[in-house]
Amino acid sequence: MSRSNDNSGLKDFSYYTRGVRQRDKRILAKTITLIESARYEHQQLARAVVNALLPYTGNAVRLGISGVPGAGKSTFIETLGSCLVNQGHLVAVLAVDPSSQRSGGSVLADKTRMEKLSTAENAFIRPSPSGGTLGGVAGKTRETMLLCEAAGYDVMIVETVGVGQSETTVASMVDFFLLLMIAGAGDELQGIKKGVLEVADAIAINKADGDNVERANMARKQIEAVLHYLMPASPTWSPRALTCSSLDPEDDGIKAIWSTVLEHRETMGNSGELDAKRRRQAVDWMWSLVEEGLKTRFYKHPEIESRIGEITRHVAAGEMAPTVAADELLFSLDNKETV
Repeated sequence: MSRSNDNSGLKDFSYYTRGVRQRDKRILAKTITLIESARYEHQQLARAVVNALLPYTGNAVRLGISGVPGAGKSTFIETLGSCLVNQGHLVAVLAVDPSSQRSGGSVLADKTRMEKLSTAENAFIRPSPSGGTLGGVAGKTRETMLLCEAAGYDVMIVETVGVGQSETTVASMVDFFLLLMIAGAGDELQGIKKGVLEVADAIAINKADGDNVERANMARKQIEAVLHYLMPASPTWSPRALTCSSLDPEDDGIKAIWSTVLEHRETMGNSGELDAKRRRQAVDWMWSLVEEGLKTRFYKHPEIESRIGEITRHVAAGEMAPTVAADELLFSLDNKETV
């Protein structure tokens, strides 16, 4: 791999590693853009950069946040992030915007929704398009998280697209998964996938302010009752139900949520579950990349490229069953050069 500048716009290998370690926000942003690139030479360099920075990762608190539409995720993150910055923490927010299924475009408006936090010296906000990736997280969120940790950020906040069937993906890359809900959510629990509730380490009822305090407390009690019947993901931690108001930086609920995150970290750390969880996450990540790579190489294989159009037309015309067509494509490589 060449480490010199070339006409594709690549910088020297050390330019990225040194810049990230020095917490140069401009270079950090460029490095994240590098790993998000689909170009082969960019991917080659990005892998080398991430691998070189790996020894400097793993020390941050990794917090994933999801929630129902209108739960106020961005406002909550700005309030929590601002409180943490004021306490001396270095906070990185990876905010994932949904991509258009038609154009692939994304609004990427999180920086405008977090005006105060985005201007804080000790905060870094990176909005990224989900690119249609299942789980509400961008395809390169894990690598981006590692880069931010290598830059010295000690609190990682991953904001996901929203509650959905595959939303539990975020739980596979963070230490603590917080589900944000709003008053009245107790009546809406049937609309939330059971799997999402089962991986939540805490559920917070946001917007518990003004005339909404009583309704928020009622919703919290309803959720506590539901959590009582769910099997906890950890033998040493039972999910909590809390209330908070993102409008007040001094809100006791915001402070209680952060205290809960730290209590969870200490409990899981003392039991050895945190290290075991991260090791399992790393292996799972590897296999997910293998599956993604196999799929990509399959579609790029010359034999598949030469037959996929014809077979697709036969299926669309009702001349071939999808099961037969799938076998034709999958097993056409048996006597060919392997993928």
